[in-house]
Amino acid sequence: QVQLVESGGGLVQPGGSLRLSCAASGFIFSNYVMSWYRQAPGKERELVALISRIGGSTNYANSVKGRFTISRDNAKKTVYLQMNSLKPEDAAVYYCYALVDYNHYWGQGAQVTVSS
Repeated sequence: QVQLVESGGGLVQPGGSLRLSCAASGFIFSNYVMSWYRQAPGKERELVALISRIGGSTNYANSVKGRFTISRDNAKKTVYLQMNSLKPEDAAVYYCYALVDYNHYWGQGAQVTVSS
């Protein structure tokens, strides 16, 4: 079955960096667009970034443009989110997402805390 497993969350000071990883299994990874979403307490889940099947095209939320980079390694079936210049408002649970054959799949989430 489809599984998405995030790792790499944690506590970081403002201005710091973190890299999230999402390991995928149960589907042909290279055939699908992959995305990262986030949800802060009391807020709706929002799209952070997405990447095309072979990684040639990416899109970002305006709030993270220039600071976050999404990438993928199809051989490793893994998608990454490099987060630089983190701000307190970036604190949230970050989720890996895939729409596979019209079904929605989410990872379990990775907590990112930005605080001094």
